[in-house]
Amino acid sequence: MAAPVAPALRPHRPGPRAGALLLRAELCSVARDTAGLVLPLLMPTLILVMYGMQAADQPVDGTDLSYLEAFGVPMAIAMVLSLIGVVNMPSFLAAYRHAGVLRRLGVTPLRPSAVLVAQVVASAIQSVVGIALALGVAVWAFDVALPGSLWWALLVLLLGAAGLYGLGMIVAAVAPTPNASVAIGMVTFFAIGAVGGMFGPVSTFPDTVATIGGWLPFGAVTEALRAAWAGAVPEPRHLLALAVVALAGLLVAVRTFRWS
Repeated sequence: MAAPVAPALRPHRPGPRAGALLLRAELCSVARDTAGLVLPLLMPTLILVMYGMQAADQPVDGTDLSYLEAFGVPMAIAMVLSLIGVVNMPSFLAAYRHAGVLRRLGVTPLRPSAVLVAQVVASAIQSVVGIALALGVAVWAFDVALPGSLWWALLVLLLGAAGLYGLGMIVAAVAPTPNASVAIGMVTFFAIGAVGGMFGPVSTFPDTVATIGGWLPFGAVTEALRAAWAGAVPEPRHLLALAVVALAGLLVAVRTFRWS
């Protein structure tokens, strides 16, 4: 008589509870990283307050916007997204790879890509908090009005986050160590911020520099948000720039990201 054949075991796949626990762990990691938590949440708001104390009610020529509405608030929002997407998120992923966390997850039902998703969600939550803090201070302390085109502003925020996170994925893919990731991320942040209006209006820049800055994520976010605040439709080139960077970051990360 033939021995009974044991039924084939179905591979176990983690459910929503595993994803929730992983997201909770990522949020705890973000909360414990004091520098990574304070820098993107408080520095943009502090710079916004400094701008507001100097020229909160100063009108911008050719628009109905104040200086804060045209430059201060869009710049602060772009800073939040850039610091989190280009500096913080890549440093976490590089640290996990350096410590072997991603390699060990590769032999478990919970794939390393789940850590990537959880980190993106945790970073998005941190971005929402940072933007809400900066915008809340601007509205409460300096009577800044909400965007005239709210839906366009929300679309710009989504595309801006996607573009800057895409740039951050490139940083995470090429950085060999966590320290290198922070260094590359900070250099990238200051580079795109310098030509994107972080240190002053791009109208004072040479035409070539202003054009380059508008095609990079920081400048594209600030310019598109400025248009949304004025109740206008953002220029297609700014939206296209953010979409292209997001797609390029995804493609580069898929081809070059190392799990170990």
